[in-house]
Parts: sequence; C-alpha cells; structure tokens
Amino acid sequence: MDSELLKGTLSLLILSLLSRKPMYGYEIAATVHRDTDGSFTWREGSLYPSLHKMEADGLIVGEWEEKETGRKRRYYQITKKGKAALREKVQSWTELCQAVNRILEKSDGQP
Repeated sequence: MDSELLKGTLSLLILSLLSRKPMYGYEIAATVHRDTDGSFTWREGSLYPSLHKMEADGLIVGEWEEKETGRKRRYYQITKKGKAALREKVQSWTELCQAVNRILEKSDGQP
C-alpha cells in the first residue's frame, strides 16, 4: 500500500478505533492490522508519537492500568473533543474520496 496515501489517515483511524472502546497501543495496532486484512501494519515509531500528539491536543486521554499479572498498560480513550474531531475527519475523508473518485472515473485509472 502506498505510504504517501496513508500518512493522513493515522489520526482518523485511531480516533475511529477508540470510538469503539478504550484500547492500549498494541491492541490498536493489532486491531487495525486485523480489520484491514493485513493491509495496515503500524510500527511503534509511528503509532506512539501519534498517540502522544493526540493526547497533547486533547483528542484522547491515556490512563495506566495494572493487570493481575502486574503488567501495566496505558489505555487510551477518545474525548468529547476527539469525537468532534472524528466527525470532521470522517466528513473530510468522505469528501476527499468522492472528489478523487470523480477524477478517476473520467480517466484510465478507474477504481
């Protein structure tokens, strides 16, 4: 998959996943990998900086939870501000896809 096309989708997809339920980092990466049938594989180097930026921007909050095993995980959940941002991003994504498809339908690069 073209990584240039995917760059702008990371925050959209993270917010979308967190709108389902709170998740920790590895769970987010595993879910996107599973739900895209392996098309998306996120590495720590791209996922965690995005999570930290989104947290600093108030779109998500993270809380440490300790499991019975003693292992700590940071669970992220979407905030009210994040839900509003998600709605805007979904609208923008829809408009972008429609506009690109209109061009592709009139060219040899038909979808």
